[in-house]
Amino acid sequence: MIKEIRIHGRGGQGGVTAAEMLARAAFKEGKWVQAFPFFGAERRGAPVKAFARLSEEPILIRSQVYNPDYVMVLDSTLLDVVDVAEGLKKDGIIIINTMKKPEELKKLKGYRVATVDATGIALELKLLVAGLPVLNTPMLGAFAKATEEVKLESVMATIQEEWPGAVGERNAKAAALAYEKLLKGW
Repeated sequence: MIKEIRIHGRGGQGGVTAAEMLARAAFKEGKWVQAFPFFGAERRGAPVKAFARLSEEPILIRSQVYNPDYVMVLDSTLLDVVDVAEGLKKDGIIIINTMKKPEELKKLKGYRVATVDATGIALELKLLVAGLPVLNTPMLGAFAKATEEVKLESVMATIQEEWPGAVGERNAKAAALAYEKLLKGW
């Protein structure tokens, strides 16, 4: 069965890279994968989307994801701008970067919501690019915990391959911390 993921973020937050790294982590586990961006107004700070598909069998679909099993939200301010739950499957999960607990997100009542303070983790570990916190790597750890679609070890190995050395180690640590700190609302 194909699992579809939609990632919401803002330009420059690493949503496209998150989709690619998620696919690479799943590929390490022997899965068939796809990862691709949705191109629109591609400017720093503008809402952007990226997608990934994971499957035990070849993936023949070539469209964007309309009915995701999982949604990752890198920036909680998008909840006021974008319908992140649009098309979400009945048993789907929304994973959000926020300091709030899942039950505090009244707009998403009725959905399975998980939260993690990815921004706080990035700031704690001094993971910054151009002065902004790196959100994609902690969110990948949160995704691993919330969905169990990929193992944390695969996510961490993919991160360390992408950024060898100390930078990769800090980003892998961010994924591990998010995995530990994720709050499930179900």
